[in-house]
Amino acid sequence: MKLAINGGKKTIDYSFKKYNTIGSEEINAAKSVIESGILSDYLATWGDKFNGGEKVKEFEKNCEEFFQVKHAITVNSWTSGLTTAIGATDIEPGDEVIVSPLTMSASATSILHWNAIPVFADIEPDYFCIDPNAIKEKITSRTRAILAVDIYGQSAEMDEINLIASKNDLIVISDSAQSPGAIYKDKYAGTLADIGGYSLNRHKHIHTGEGGIIVTDNDDYADRMRLIRNHAESIVEDKGSENLSNMIGYNFRLGEIESAIAIEQLKKLPYFVEKRQNVAQLLNDGLKDLDYLEIPKVRNNSNHIFYYYPLTVNTKELKISRNLIIDALLAEGIQGISKGYQPLHLLPMYQKKIAYGSKNFPWQLNKNNIDYSKGICPIAEKLFFEEFFAIQVCLFDLSEKDISLIIEAFHKVWNNLSEISNKL
Repeated sequence: MKLAINGGKKTIDYSFKKYNTIGSEEINAAKSVIESGILSDYLATWGDKFNGGEKVKEFEKNCEEFFQVKHAITVNSWTSGLTTAIGATDIEPGDEVIVSPLTMSASATSILHWNAIPVFADIEPDYFCIDPNAIKEKITSRTRAILAVDIYGQSAEMDEINLIASKNDLIVISDSAQSPGAIYKDKYAGTLADIGGYSLNRHKHIHTGEGGIIVTDNDDYADRMRLIRNHAESIVEDKGSENLSNMIGYNFRLGEIESAIAIEQLKKLPYFVEKRQNVAQLLNDGLKDLDYLEIPKVRNNSNHIFYYYPLTVNTKELKISRNLIIDALLAEGIQGISKGYQPLHLLPMYQKKIAYGSKNFPWQLNKNNIDYSKGICPIAEKLFFEEFFAIQVCLFDLSEKDISLIIEAFHKVWNNLSEISNKL
């Protein structure tokens, strides 16, 4: 059968249904808040309103119970959450924080926000999370923290990361934006670090449009994060806080409408996770026997909740470029294929070491000559440029018919690889 990329008939000739988890429960909850007239109930003064209104507090309490943590703190985005978390650790300008290069840019810019320095450690080839062995190689006298990213829906190897941190007196922050509800050895991803948290962005498993949840069992960090969230510099005196480090506050507050929606969304999280895992299992069953294609691997004693459905292709053995394979799959009508995240150290900001102003600030505060050259994270680079691609299942509400046709399209391309190999 002739491939669509060469003029043949497409396998899939319609658009997949967009992912939308909003139901009548969320609509009624939002309507109730709107009718109350209280869309936000924060005040930037120390007192009853400092920590927000009824729905904010209810959602935070529900998150504490669900994720089994002492403190849950809502914010208006996960980018805000990461910035808040880094600041709460008393990070100093010029300090180093080790982070994965394979992640959304905010994982690293949250470090730069406090004039600290992102140091990129390579990833695991099988699970795509930061590699504990690579972390060890990056530790210096200026290292202050490790920011582990639970990428695509699976936790990083937190036992080993926490052991490294303990031996080196480092703080661990878990960026679990894409993994709310994922399990690592009987605990929720995001709860195994000193500070963790999740995104509520529009295509996450649960969402409020924008928003985030920070979780911690540390009372001091929780206190400081609540201050940073709500104009800390104006509050510390009345509150009686003596530690003024990083008490530059913001309006990172989540509103009452978003919190009311989130209360309903959180109730549905186990269902959404199971549904996504069922999609992945069907894809696994249908694609597992294709030569040179590696279906997702799941860490022992853990699970995967599939923000993305990640794949790798052995282009060296196949002798066909990953990009040509993607083009052929797209031509067959598969939607939402991504090459993943460009390794962050290759972005212009890091290549030129220019962030604040034009004089290499904050890198000039650090004498370690941090290396961002191409080649420092060979696994992340090889995956991005040559081998990795993913179906962004986060974008769609895939039916069994959709999944069956995706599998059919893959098999069609694989059965006709000679057609695209001629394009090399």
